Amino acid sequence: MFEVTVVVPNYNGKKFVGDCLASLRQQNSANFTVILVDNGSTDGSMELVREHYPEVELIALAENTGFCGAVNTGIKKSKTKYVILLNNDTEVETDFVEEMVKAIKRHKKAFSCAAKMLQFDKRTLIDDAGNFYSAFGWAYARGKGKAETSYSKERQIFSSCAGAAIYRREVFDEIGLFDEEHFAYLEDTDIGYRAKIAGYENWFAPKARVYHIGSATSGSAYNQFKISHSARNNIYMIAKNMPIVQLIVNLPFLIIGFGIKIVFFISKGFGREYIIGIKNGFILASKGKKSGKKIPFKAKNLKNYVNIQIQLLVNIVRRLVG
Repeated sequence: MFEVTVVVPNYNGKKFVGDCLASLRQQNSANFTVILVDNGSTDGSMELVREHYPEVELIALAENTGFCGAVNTGIKKSKTKYVILLNNDTEVETDFVEEMVKAIKRHKKAFSCAAKMLQFDKRTLIDDAGNFYSAFGWAYARGKGKAETSYSKERQIFSSCAGAAIYRREVFDEIGLFDEEHFAYLEDTDIGYRAKIAGYENWFAPKARVYHIGSATSGSAYNQFKISHSARNNIYMIAKNMPIVQLIVNLPFLIIGFGIKIVFFISKGFGREYIIGIKNGFILASKGKKSGKKIPFKAKNLKNYVNIQIQLLVNIVRRLVG
């Protein structure tokens, strides 16, 4: 009956989830359904949704399973060809769903398409115009803080920010869902990375516009949880997705990149948290290897690995020059 399912993860987001769902209610397209997956909220979020948004299918989890656990639950529940993931601290324009579907249909090899995410309070500025990842081990949001008029063309990106992106449902069956070891942070880069290894593409879809509050659940741009988990997940993602030869090639860049980050977070008062995160990343990587989560190298994907490596090196320059 529907072509796309919108999955909204929620954790104690009562103060903004209503506006998110209200904006979905105003869509030009009716060819979608909405699932809200609640991560054990205690702030009345579920009651608000039940009372004011009866059209939304509500899945109430008993505990906080993180972003990954919540969206995986919604993806598994979906029956549609496409799935849109949407943060609860967003508002979308009336043609958002329509433009998302159009974009992924235009690109037959696309696993995902990322929306143009704009800052909620400064709506002429970019929050995220697609995610990139570099050989320094740096993941970053393209265009953050810049004029949104400079980001109006569709283009390939490394991965889509899962805060507002559409995914081709059948590819999840091939590459797997979001890795719940991540809990939160870099899970979208990881799954975009895995899709690229398998030969799929990720695209930026600028006509699908979203206004994003940002850090609404974690509470701030820099905090102990976010910094330690991001560092941990970064090490884990690298170890999981890079074959040994690629790891050796990138090792000098990674040492430089992580070294710069250590100095940066020491200056912010979070050096200890970042270093502990790195340590925990190696522990998680070892666990992932033993449990079979390491992506096995396949000769048929050699061309894809070469293309990824080129992008990792090019993205160093992109990041440094802005």
